[in-house]
Amino acid sequence: MSNQKQRQSTFFGGAAILSLGVIITKIIGALYKIPLANVIGDGGYGYFTTAYNIYSLLLTVSTAGLPVALSKTVSEANTLGRYNQMYRTFRVALAFFFSLGLVSFLVMFALGPQITLAMGNPGALVAVRTLAPAVLFVCCMSAFRGFTQGQGQMAPTAISQIIEALCKLLLGLSLAWFFASQAYQASDLAGAAASLTGEELTAALQEHKEQLSAAGAIAGVTIGTFLGLVFLSSNRFLSDRTNPRVANDTPGPRRAILLNLIKIGIPITIGSSVVSIVTLVDNALILNRLQEALGMTYTQANDLYGTYCTAMALYNLPPSLMIPLTASVLPAVSACKARRDAPGASKIAGSALRMAMIVACPAGVGLCALSTPIMNLLYPGYDLSVTGPCMAVLGIASIFVCIMMLCNSTLQAYGYVNLPIGVMLIGGVVKLGVNYVLVGFEEINVFGASIGTLACFGVVAVLELIIIKRVIPSPPKFAKVFVKPVLASVLMGAGGWAVYQLLYRFLSNSALSSLTAPTQGEMDAALSHASNLAVIPAIAVAAVIYFALVVALGILSKEDLSLMPKGDKLAKLLRAK
Repeated sequence: MSNQKQRQSTFFGGAAILSLGVIITKIIGALYKIPLANVIGDGGYGYFTTAYNIYSLLLTVSTAGLPVALSKTVSEANTLGRYNQMYRTFRVALAFFFSLGLVSFLVMFALGPQITLAMGNPGALVAVRTLAPAVLFVCCMSAFRGFTQGQGQMAPTAISQIIEALCKLLLGLSLAWFFASQAYQASDLAGAAASLTGEELTAALQEHKEQLSAAGAIAGVTIGTFLGLVFLSSNRFLSDRTNPRVANDTPGPRRAILLNLIKIGIPITIGSSVVSIVTLVDNALILNRLQEALGMTYTQANDLYGTYCTAMALYNLPPSLMIPLTASVLPAVSACKARRDAPGASKIAGSALRMAMIVACPAGVGLCALSTPIMNLLYPGYDLSVTGPCMAVLGIASIFVCIMMLCNSTLQAYGYVNLPIGVMLIGGVVKLGVNYVLVGFEEINVFGASIGTLACFGVVAVLELIIIKRVIPSPPKFAKVFVKPVLASVLMGAGGWAVYQLLYRFLSNSALSSLTAPTQGEMDAALSHASNLAVIPAIAVAAVIYFALVVALGILSKEDLSLMPKGDKLAKLLRAK
């Protein structure tokens, strides 16, 4: 194998390790978030999501660009054998990340009341403060992750992610269930119960329960980030003891290293923060528009927003599968550029975008085609007239988010760190404008937020593809990247939908015919059960259809597969050309 193919195989090997970690993490996350939404209810899920959106913004500001800059800088130093420079860069980054994390923690904890009030959701305060320490822990983790990923070591990141996910599942879900199952008394409301009527007291106790159960769920996240940090720091210590590196290079001054990290990282942070800022403003906008334009109470608006967030949880799944590719693209391309290997850099960028579409398209189309039955299966206690249509639109939107993520990483790897910022600002304005208008219509309400998300990332993805075509040397051939995966995904979605419809009609007719003078509740339960029985085989058939089309259409070529670990054997098995 040539040096270029060896480097590309290493890139895909690292991406494969991270992908495995993400898949395991997302399976655990599904076991956490799906029952969580059913345990804490729509109100509790609204508090949970508000707290998490605030956390995500501060986390993005603190860690989005600098770990990428660290990974890029470490990769270049490691490639050139400048190990002293590499280690000093890590130490400088760790100290800086800790400082950022500490500031973010203090902002989230001390200013929690003001932030949640501005968000239109003051009931989320307990959850926000419970989550605040996690920002500090993740900031420190990001330094370790950037350092190891810059050296092509993806396993520590993957393991730490699994540790975090397991803590969320085991501790967060348990604590949420514990608080949700308690019978709270008027004395738990700190004296406020005396001024409340019977119905008001019942509502206040329910809100109190939802706040505590959301905070319990959040506690699992905080503990998980702490244990993930413990693992990464221990792994770093053992690695230095067992595999010391001898180097004679003279590292640069700490000030110059820090300034270089900031120079690379700040534009990336700004570009990444646009998404989190838009999400946070979107959160506040939806809650306030539901109350101001539609006349809903605070509780009604929060409950409806919590219902909408169940669809958002699934919408985030396909983009999360892109994280391994985006994390691997930048150091891999940077290493090629350090060796002046332009063809290798172009090959890696093109292959990463193609692999992203092979994964993102079927996931997004599947969520769209089977949106309502999937939401009925996973979130049976929620209003399907809201979650189903939202999921259908968000499924397509998730594909554009995946394209945007790979485009951002590619542009950043080639040094165009400022271009994604302007594009994301355009998308953010589009989203907020569409949301403000559509959410204010009673017949649309939160469904307008789904349309705004699709409009935002559709515009961003198209603009960034145009930019890549114009500024990147030897850009990917978009017809090769998009046409076959889109065609296979559409056929897969149609096949899965047809199978579902046939099975659902048969099962629902059988179930209804077995009932004698059924009530409306019994009929609804029978139809829901029939839908659940039909959707699982429909998903399985859709997966088989897509796999068959991937082989039949030659979506993965022999050259593509040869870049992956054990790819030559896989190419022979699939008879790829």
